[in-house]
Amino acid sequence: MNKPTESDSNYRNLELMSTEELLQNINKEDQTVAYAVGKVIPEIKSLIDILFLKMSKGGRLFYMGAGTSGRLGILDASECPPTFGVPHDLVIGLMAGGDQAIRTAVEFAEDDKEQGYKDLLKYRINKTDVVIGIAASGTTPYVVSTLKVCQLKGITTACICCNPDSPITHYSDFPLVCVVGPEFVTGSTRMKAGTAQKLILNMISTAVMIKLGRVKDNKMVDMQLSNDKLVDRGVRMIMERSSLSYDKAKSLLLKFGSVRAALNSLK
Repeated sequence: MNKPTESDSNYRNLELMSTEELLQNINKEDQTVAYAVGKVIPEIKSLIDILFLKMSKGGRLFYMGAGTSGRLGILDASECPPTFGVPHDLVIGLMAGGDQAIRTAVEFAEDDKEQGYKDLLKYRINKTDVVIGIAASGTTPYVVSTLKVCQLKGITTACICCNPDSPITHYSDFPLVCVVGPEFVTGSTRMKAGTAQKLILNMISTAVMIKLGRVKDNKMVDMQLSNDKLVDRGVRMIMERSSLSYDKAKSLLLKFGSVRAALNSLK
């Protein structure tokens, strides 16, 4: 199988480059990532459409990954509640090795072919849910084996990977294959591949939340008011849509707990 993610870097003798050369060349490679993601938009659209239908009927979104891929899934999942005001169990990120692996690598955790589905069973996974496997190589056993079992049980599957025709695509109803080519440091998929995965995850969660009504105009009207900056942002949203002063808008926001609820009280 051709593995672009394992191909030799386009650059040699990195240790001999100046700091300026290193940064310019890394940036040059990074600029190719958004273009590669753009090629996958039709496939991303198909996934988002089915995801919207499933989540509209009570389904959940699960991300499964290992290493960098797992951490990116957990990051995206953890940002949905504060950004869109959704429950913490609507978008769930799981990774090989569990929570410990978020900060510290757990040896051989990604090679466990049975643990992934066991992790899903803790959440009573069912056919209304969607499971997205994230693996730059497309070969991670923890992820591939989980999608295989999910498919057998009629659970909708998808994947985000960077190698064409990799094993993970064979068990994905919606394979998102974003080929970014060789990394600046050979095989270091936390770089271009990780950036591509992050961009695609941004698209998936943001688009589906907008479709689910969690954004009004271009504002996060359901965001959690978890710090002063967000309270101030919420106050200004209310002022923009009403004739209230800053203090009155703030009082209303704190009373109702969200921009949406505060605005609805004015109708």
